[in-house]
Amino acid sequence: MRAGPVAGIGLRSIHLAEIERDRPATGFLEIHAENYLTGSGAVAAIERLRGHYDLSVHAVGLSLGSAEGIDGRHLARVASLIDLLQPAYVSDHLSWSVGGGRYFNDLLPLPYTEEALSVVARNVDRVQETLRRPLSIENPSCYLAFAQSEMSEPEFLAELVRRTGCGLLLDANNIHVTAHNLRLDPLAWLKSLPGEAITQYHLAGHAANDADGQAILIDDHGSRVSDPVWRLFEEIVLRFGPKPTMIEWDTDIPPVQVLLDEAERARSILKGAGDEARAA
Repeated sequence: MRAGPVAGIGLRSIHLAEIERDRPATGFLEIHAENYLTGSGAVAAIERLRGHYDLSVHAVGLSLGSAEGIDGRHLARVASLIDLLQPAYVSDHLSWSVGGGRYFNDLLPLPYTEEALSVVARNVDRVQETLRRPLSIENPSCYLAFAQSEMSEPEFLAELVRRTGCGLLLDANNIHVTAHNLRLDPLAWLKSLPGEAITQYHLAGHAANDADGQAILIDDHGSRVSDPVWRLFEEIVLRFGPKPTMIEWDTDIPPVQVLLDEAERARSILKGAGDEARAA
């Protein structure tokens, strides 16, 4: 990543031609790995953008929590993309999405048990050995808690870092969504995390659905970052320091300038925290 606090945007297909043509100023671009595994013309466009932007590759289909292990063919295709693009960071989610040979179009949750931890650690080790680099793991958004969980999500992530040497991609919106839905204190949620393992931050919008008179927050990436998430992000940056930060937007995608404006607000927060630390 470039020097100083940086904030970038998720590159979506509807913005690809515009960004390649205009090359707007932003800290970096993040792509979803699974959108670029076919060798299409879009891959060539991403290669051209490499000369102007740092890249981050965010996978959504490695299924790190799958008890059946990692799909070797899928991993090989992701590894080929990583070898081609040489991004600054590679990440995926603390979730599973493959079972019985079927891929599900969702990031499904895990119980936080020793058994699940062993499965995820084994899969993360395999991915890191194949990619020959650390993988950063993103905390999920949660809607229900497993009764059989033996540890908290932050404790699970911290132990995963200890066993595998992986990094953490800390999603502030996911923390807010999880904390609201499960009635947790988001600041207390942060206390068990190994801050030195955090490599990136994510920010996104969410929606609120009514369920029997109670608001359930849905991590839909379809709006601007909410004020509570901005406040939580400020606390996260003060606690763990500035890290490369990315704006995600996947539904009702607006003009690219909206994403750039959100990224600039994130960059200002990162810079402010860095200035405050230097003045202390």
